[in-house]
Amino acid sequence: MKLGFNEANDRFCKNHSVMMDLELCEKYGFDCIDIQSECLNRDLEAGKITLEEMGAWFQSHHLKMLSYNALCFFNMKQTQEEKDAVMAELDEIIRRCNILGCKMIVVVPSKDMKERGLTPTRKEIREDAVAVLKEMVKKCEPHGIRLSLEFCGEPSMTINRFEDAYAIVEEVNSPLVGVTLDQYHFYAMGSGWDTLEKADGKKIFVWHLNGTEDMPCGAYYNNDEKRLWPGAEGDCLPHARYADTLKKIGFDGDCCTIEIFRPAYYEMSQEENVKKSAEVTRAHVAKYAQF
Repeated sequence: MKLGFNEANDRFCKNHSVMMDLELCEKYGFDCIDIQSECLNRDLEAGKITLEEMGAWFQSHHLKMLSYNALCFFNMKQTQEEKDAVMAELDEIIRRCNILGCKMIVVVPSKDMKERGLTPTRKEIREDAVAVLKEMVKKCEPHGIRLSLEFCGEPSMTINRFEDAYAIVEEVNSPLVGVTLDQYHFYAMGSGWDTLEKADGKKIFVWHLNGTEDMPCGAYYNNDEKRLWPGAEGDCLPHARYADTLKKIGFDGDCCTIEIFRPAYYEMSQEENVKKSAEVTRAHVAKYAQF
């Protein structure tokens, strides 16, 4: 099992930079990294880095990109202009991925239904997501790039439980489309273990590791900021069950990627954060994920 780092962990650490993440992840033994789009855009706009420099760095180092994280709010667009904007963003991300040697894009569902006065049913959401993902596959296939749908465990998200995301992926029925299984998101809206335990592990492309405080399902304050280092004091997640289930169903994504958005952890220096992330991920994999 490879070790992965997601820039959510340290994105707001003082003087954060993407290139420093690459150097530190290499230094502390990570195999893969999820580049956060907001971090990359911030550094590109500031002139700190170019895509070509990053691409050259990856070619000469062990660390590789696991995913481009993410194309956000891809579904439930109402006008042709909105739909075209999503596809134009995908085109740009594919261009970046080709430079960076990245073969996976995480896609995140929309969450602005209340603001837009929309009340779609689960069926309508599924049908829309399937149609959009099928169009995205047409763009990604020539480049051998996969799409990983990340359901997000909050009430306002249009796809907020594993079973809905998995049903969408099954209907798209493409080897290029799978699910991102984030442990916090699975917990936060009470996703069903029965569905996960019967799933095809090959349809799960990304495994996001984290712990969390024990919060009520769907509470407005049950959010990403409640994430913890896995196994930290107060963590309520059943880590052995996640790992054992993934092993049983044949998960072959071969990487366990730590992703935590806890504000207190941003008080650490960037190096302290990456070092701690590596220690925690390595210990977790050694204890639970020897497969």
